[in-house]
Amino acid sequence: MDLLVEGCVVVEVKSIDALASIHAAQVLTYLRFSGVRLGYLINFNTVMLKTGLRRLVV
Repeated sequence: MDLLVEGCVVVEVKSIDALASIHAAQVLTYLRFSGVRLGYLINFNTVMLKTGLRRLVV
């Protein structure tokens, strides 16, 4: 887990060519173990940041 924002949001930061399902599974695991319900997976290796952003909720 890269960031935990005010105990409410998990943020996982990547800089890779493309996000894979294993990255989403990683964030979901962090959410389950921490008890937090909201997480963001952010890939900074994209032309437009909004294409590299995934919101995950448990």
